[in-house]
Amino acid sequence: MADPTPVIDDLCAESDELDRLVAGLGGREWVLDTPAPGWTVAHQIAHLAWTDRSSLLAVTDQGAFAREVEKALTEPGDFVDNAAREGAGLPPARLLADWRAGREALESALRAAPEGARFPWYGPPMSAASMATARLMETWAHGLDVADALGVVRPPTDRLRHVVRLGIRTRDFAFGVHGLPAPFEQFRVELTAPSGGLWTYGPEDATDRVTGPALDFCLLVTQRAHRTDLALTADGPDADRWLDIAQAFAGPPGGGREPQGDTAR
Repeated sequence: MADPTPVIDDLCAESDELDRLVAGLGGREWVLDTPAPGWTVAHQIAHLAWTDRSSLLAVTDQGAFAREVEKALTEPGDFVDNAAREGAGLPPARLLADWRAGREALESALRAAPEGARFPWYGPPMSAASMATARLMETWAHGLDVADALGVVRPPTDRLRHVVRLGIRTRDFAFGVHGLPAPFEQFRVELTAPSGGLWTYGPEDATDRVTGPALDFCLLVTQRAHRTDLALTADGPDADRWLDIAQAFAGPPGGGREPQGDTAR
């Protein structure tokens, strides 16, 4: 089993970086619109706080988590949007305190999880390492939305390696949620890390290949940028199709972002 310590450490670092970005915001900045339609800065942090709480329940009280899943299935409308809306209505100081407390409790629970344990989720069950990876992916992606709203550029770090791995592992899932058969063969993926190194995955002699910057791959699989605005290259029809539908998050296909052309990252 993979040691979850490195990804938990990186999750904490990613969360702390976002915390520093929002800690000193004034009331007007909390209600700035982000690129996600209908979501303000407060909605983004509220969503992270809610997902941390859900993750904590999955790790520490699976019965309570099962009740939350049942509630989500019967709740009218989009329970994710509803939870974000409810949290965004809190005073910013309370919202920030709730987010901090929740992520600290989740960190402790993940570090204390028994080796080999698996926890329920809205998708397939996850190990401690997988859950921390998913939380890091969401923290980075929603933090990017917050930074965009504030007009801040966050330099990418090699913590993105976790998002890359998740994006690759969810390849077959992405095909499945679009009603497409998953390719039988593995792909070769070669990405340039933020630090300048080369991250490689899959067999060297694979027919289908994806190459480009790791940042762009992460923007793609979190649907934070349109494919046409990214410097990713696909060789082979299956790899080309994948770049049109890739998603590293659970749930139905997302709407993605519109092409930005010359205004892209």
